Amino acid sequence: MTNRLSLRQVAAAGLVAGMSLLLAACLLSPGKFVSALDLRKDGRFSFTYTGQISMLGLSKLAELDRKDKGAFVADKCFDEDSEEDRPCTAAEIAAQKVKWEDDRKAAAEKAKKDAEQAKVLFGGIDPTSPRAAEEMAERLRKQAGWKSVVYKGDGLFEVDFAIAGRIDHDFAFPTIERFPMANAFLVLNRRADGSVRVDAPGFGPSSGSGNAMSNLAAMAAMDKVKGDGKVPMPEMDGTFTITTDGQILANNTDDGPAKGTAGQILKWIVTPRSSAAPTALVMLGH
Repeated sequence: MTNRLSLRQVAAAGLVAGMSLLLAACLLSPGKFVSALDLRKDGRFSFTYTGQISMLGLSKLAELDRKDKGAFVADKCFDEDSEEDRPCTAAEIAAQKVKWEDDRKAAAEKAKKDAEQAKVLFGGIDPTSPRAAEEMAERLRKQAGWKSVVYKGDGLFEVDFAIAGRIDHDFAFPTIERFPMANAFLVLNRRADGSVRVDAPGFGPSSGSGNAMSNLAAMAAMDKVKGDGKVPMPEMDGTFTITTDGQILANNTDDGPAKGTAGQILKWIVTPRSSAAPTALVMLGH
């Protein structure tokens, strides 16, 4: 008889499961960056982010579409009594090939369906396309605030973002047109009492997703089955600064506010070893 589960079959199953995992784990993650928020008590604000953004799922989905396209190779056969290897008969090899062809056809149909679903989640961009990353960059360049977006490969973008306005509404960064899967690095919520809550989940240890690390671990495990063992993930290394002439009601910096020429300054050093995501509550003028 043939082996119950070959390594190739396990890898194929991993690819199918991997597509679902990657759609769940597709998130934006900061690499090296400098980011600053300025809040004025009259309601004006400005925000900048300069540095790296990695779109992890995008690069891995593109890789999935290009892998596991090898020719048929017969599995080993085993003696039913001793369970030792033995030469396969011509009939067993023929049966294996029929099953391989059926599995390959089913996998192709499943991959096509997954790609169509992924395209919806990516706002019309096919994430398995070699041009997906550049299409994403082109979309960002059309949005206000994105002064520069350069794709560097392996899901990594170098960006320069700057925007200013009035904080009479909530604000989140980044947002991508027609792309519902973007997780926020920064969220500003304006409260009815005139205060603004600042949360920067993307600069925290979980990179803005409660199950992100477990998903990435699953991705790495899947890669190990395929034999390459790599996840293109830049190390988070940056600074986030808030400057304000409003009243700082709460914050979780190590040292608290410092005095500056434009008001009080809160500063966080952001690394993978950061214990918590930056957060602050600032009272502006009424």
